[in-house]
Amino acid sequence: MLKRSLLLALCLAASGAHVAAQNSPQSLPTLKLSAGIHNIVAQVAQTPDQHATGLMFRETMPTNEGMLFVFEQPAKQCFWMKNTFLPLSTAFIADDGTIVNIEDMKPQTLDSHCSAQPVRYVLEMNQGWFAKRGIKPGSKLTGRPFGS
Repeated sequence: MLKRSLLLALCLAASGAHVAAQNSPQSLPTLKLSAGIHNIVAQVAQTPDQHATGLMFRETMPTNEGMLFVFEQPAKQCFWMKNTFLPLSTAFIADDGTIVNIEDMKPQTLDSHCSAQPVRYVLEMNQGWFAKRGIKPGSKLTGRPFGS
């Protein structure tokens, strides 16, 4: 009986930890990117679970930080903002680092924002980050994933 109670308590604790993890920001490895003279430190989301969580549950994000979503194959990528508290600007990026399109997204909405063409990379930054720096479609990012 004691073993069964202990096992049940451990299972409940483990499931509680999983639920807590789902309601808190994820912390992922980072890489450095550049947009001209502007440096970016981007957390890298590579797995479906990391993609699904993205920047959810964050209340702040430093100015030059963001999240780079990496997909295995180019495809039409669509993003929404469920459980995301920060307004974001999202750049959809071709394999060579060229920005295809940029979309501003409102917090906690299910509005879909999609790439204008198939892409493998998506970079989320604080809303207005790209515009304030004159970065627009056709601008190019550099860094490890873009072969430079």
